[in-house]
Amino acid sequence: MNSKPRSPRRKIRTGFALGLSIALLSLLCCTGGTAAFFLTSLGTTRQSPTAADMSCEEDHQVKLSGTIPRLGRYGQTQMRNAAVIIKVGQDMKVPPRGWVIAVATAMQESALRNLSNSTVAGSRGIPNEGVGSDHDSLGLFQQRAGWGSVTQRMSPDYAARKFYEKLVKIDGWERMPLTRAAQKVQISAYPDAYAKHEEVASQIVNALAGGAARTVQIAEQAVCDRAAARTIAASGWTAPIDGGVGSGFRTASRPRHNGVDIGARKRTEIHAAATGRVLVARCDPDHSGNRSCDVDGFPGKGGCGWFVDILHAGGFVTRYCHMIEKPRVAPGQLVKAGEVIGLVGSSGNSSGPHLHFEVHIDSNRSFSGGINPVPFMRQRGAPLNGSA
Repeated sequence: MNSKPRSPRRKIRTGFALGLSIALLSLLCCTGGTAAFFLTSLGTTRQSPTAADMSCEEDHQVKLSGTIPRLGRYGQTQMRNAAVIIKVGQDMKVPPRGWVIAVATAMQESALRNLSNSTVAGSRGIPNEGVGSDHDSLGLFQQRAGWGSVTQRMSPDYAARKFYEKLVKIDGWERMPLTRAAQKVQISAYPDAYAKHEEVASQIVNALAGGAARTVQIAEQAVCDRAAARTIAASGWTAPIDGGVGSGFRTASRPRHNGVDIGARKRTEIHAAATGRVLVARCDPDHSGNRSCDVDGFPGKGGCGWFVDILHAGGFVTRYCHMIEKPRVAPGQLVKAGEVIGLVGSSGNSSGPHLHFEVHIDSNRSFSGGINPVPFMRQRGAPLNGSA
């Protein structure tokens, strides 16, 4: 299946709130086309992968002293605070998913700085990395008076411990979207703000803890690169289906093939690769303009058949093509990682049952925004089977 965009496609403009305002002009998914829309949803902060994104160690050693790596706008002091958060989680035997949630929360609350408060007596006399003024909030997690004394809340170790103590009491927290789990702990006035930090928080955990964001919990053990279907990596990602990759990304014989094809039987469940907003869920017209997605397609027919596009934190978009019937999700819907969004089929430009899977960056759903899904998914601990 090839992607041949007929005209440039505008990027999605994203903000902090989770909401959706879409104005679709037209879309011919896998054979090209144009789609322009505006989306108020997930943040687009994205960093280049670090060396730690490419490896995974199951014995995570976190350094609190010596040289700490920088990442983007986060310097050594902020990264050392992140290391403290991770180390406390490790000592408390909280799974790595919790570390990602905690780091993302502190990124939102304090930009990973241990903040005093201009309105809280005595706080400015305690070692700090800035001065805030939000009510009586203090420290990395901006915890209010009910969380502890001034001295306690200004201790990164104490603040992280209190965050984890509340997190692990939440039923099902490991499978929740990050922003929901964080909000249940923090009770913030801006409950949707945490989601935009998930991608960089995962990179920070990888950089400081040997690729720990690439692990999944199996039999209470953190195992590298095994997330698939309903099993979610600490990064928040999962492979959409089991099955080996056949036709690859932009190969010599198919330079316009903008994703990979994963073979599977008809009616195999397809899972959302990460939490996100559904942008499109519809039948894609073929080359003749027909919307005949309820029958098997054929090579040269054109179109994605029944397909879904989902926008994720970090400005990533995933695409799922050739479903056998109408998708189980609708535009604007928030879906969780691992949620079933449809069933494998052979509609559209297809020679047999499979999932055509794409990943796009910078909220750019056009051909130019496509990247190779194989290394992308492997970096998130959710490799596409047969892709190694």
